[in-house]
Amino acid sequence: MGVEAHKDLLASIGVDVDRHAKMMGMGLEAYQNQFLLQNNRPEAMKYFDWFMSEIQGDRIAEINKLKEQKKPAVGTFCIFVPEEIIVGAGGACFGLCGGSGATIADAETELPRNICPLIKSAHGFKLQRTCAYTQSSDFIYGETTCEAKKKTWEILNKHHPVHVMNIPHMKREKDLKMWKEEIVEFKEHIEEVTGKKLSVEEMKEGTRIVNEKRKALLRLDSLRSMNPDVVPISGKDGLFVTQMGFLDDPVRYTQKVNELCDELEKRVEDKVSVFEKETPRLMVLGTPFAPPNWKLHTAVETTGGAIINEESCIGHRYYKDNVDLEGVEDEDTLMSRLMNRYSKIDCACFTPNTPRIDKILEMYKDRKADGVIYYSLSFCHTYNVESHLVTEALEKEGIPCLVIESDYSPEDAGQIKTRVEAFLESLTFKKKAQAFKGK
Repeated sequence: MGVEAHKDLLASIGVDVDRHAKMMGMGLEAYQNQFLLQNNRPEAMKYFDWFMSEIQGDRIAEINKLKEQKKPAVGTFCIFVPEEIIVGAGGACFGLCGGSGATIADAETELPRNICPLIKSAHGFKLQRTCAYTQSSDFIYGETTCEAKKKTWEILNKHHPVHVMNIPHMKREKDLKMWKEEIVEFKEHIEEVTGKKLSVEEMKEGTRIVNEKRKALLRLDSLRSMNPDVVPISGKDGLFVTQMGFLDDPVRYTQKVNELCDELEKRVEDKVSVFEKETPRLMVLGTPFAPPNWKLHTAVETTGGAIINEESCIGHRYYKDNVDLEGVEDEDTLMSRLMNRYSKIDCACFTPNTPRIDKILEMYKDRKADGVIYYSLSFCHTYNVESHLVTEALEKEGIPCLVIESDYSPEDAGQIKTRVEAFLESLTFKKKAQAFKGK
């Protein structure tokens, strides 16, 4: 099937079909080269391979069928979007294309060169009309997590409807009160799209669905990272599965992730690992990985390392907390519970942000990792600046850390691979020295 079977639909929503086909061809080729050639992949990955083939085909058709039924379709770049409300309304909440360097030149006709590549990539996809998710969305959810995004929404709104939610940068009582009001306004905006009042039960059902998705991802995270002698799935496959959670139907996706986890549990029990026992185990910290940005994971796992989890928006930060529905009977209580859950996200936009550092140290010890890579996108000032505080805390605890700043260009792939190789050699030497000392 793929996009070829949906050319008429894509054209009807304003996609530049020819240019889109070329982009999809490049993406599928990259996926085949980087994923399908891996050894010893779990059988359950076949679903996610299929989804990749239909990522802008059948899934786009599903979303547009929902729109025909007056269900909301909301595109987003950020995990602060209260997706529970969208799902409760029967709609689709999905991430937008934004991990490719191929659209940045178009974006730079309107945006500065020296801002985050994620923002430029996503903006370029809209200008090119090569992201079917962007074209399918009733509106794009924007948030105020960084200065570049805040101003980009004003420009993007000229091309596509944008609803901006004001995320406070502190978590004082008055900030949280305002945040709750923003969530209520978002719910009202969804009601404007659907022309229908949302009931508390509908929103609670949406919350249950999203809670189950996060529980499945937390289960996957545990299986990836909490068994020191067995890594049952590659970090690259683990990352891809998580990335697809921002695009797929949440109920189907949860089922498929749990099926994958069932297989991984059996692998752990049978000690079936995709890496040799002494392979250095790395955590990745920092900014999110929007597909097809798999450059770092490819560098690590073709150089002798294993990535066991991601502390990022596409990672632990997204699924570590759920919404408490115990005793929720009215809308005001539900809005408070949603706000409480979202305020636990430890994005670098917050000040102070010590809970993030505490979480990283705890995760490192629990997972018996050998080192961390702090990954940041170029010109992402919030994470670049916060890296000083994080690496300072890691150094104090004696935790090895490699800091990498990159964009979506393939030009630095060789340099990253060289730096990763040297880092892994230092970790291996350290482990051997500790083993010798212990004799």
